[in-house]
Amino acid sequence: MRRTARPLYTPEQRARRDATVWTLVQGILAPVQFLVFLVSLALVARFLLTGEGQFAADTSVVAKTLTLYTIMVTGAVWEKVVFGKYLFADAFFWEDAVSMIVIALHTAYMVMLLGDLGTVGERMAVALAAYATYVVNAGQFVWKLRMARLQGDGARPAGLAAA
Repeated sequence: MRRTARPLYTPEQRARRDATVWTLVQGILAPVQFLVFLVSLALVARFLLTGEGQFAADTSVVAKTLTLYTIMVTGAVWEKVVFGKYLFADAFFWEDAVSMIVIALHTAYMVMLLGDLGTVGERMAVALAAYATYVVNAGQFVWKLRMARLQGDGARPAGLAAA
C-alpha cells in the first residue's frame, strides 16, 4: 500500500503564500545568504589554513550572522502570514527546529567575538559548526521546496525562510 504525502500547503495557505510580499523577500534573501556563506566560508578557511586574514574572516562571519538574523525575522513573518504562527508551523517544524540550532551557534560566535571569549581558533570552530548546521538546514528547505513542486504546487522560493 502506497502512502501519499500530505500537501505542504492547503489551498488557503498557498493563496496567502502567493499573495504576500514576504515570499519574494525570502526568495531574494535565501540566495543572498548562501552567497554570503560561501564567501565567508572561503575567508574562514583561508584564515585557518594560513593564519592570514583574521579581520576579514571575522567580518564575514558577522555579515553572515546579520544576514541569518534578517532572514529568520522575515521568515517568521512569512510563516505567520501563511500558516498563522511565527514559528514551528507543522509544515516547517523540523526546518525551524534546526534553524534554532543555526541561530544559537551564530549567536555563540557573536558572543565570543564581542566578549573576547575563547581563542580565535575556538571562535572559528564555532563558526564552522554554525556553517555545517546551516548547510543541513538549507538542504532541508531546498528539499521542502522540491516536495512542494512535486506535489504540483508550483511553489515559489518560499519556505526558504530559515536557513
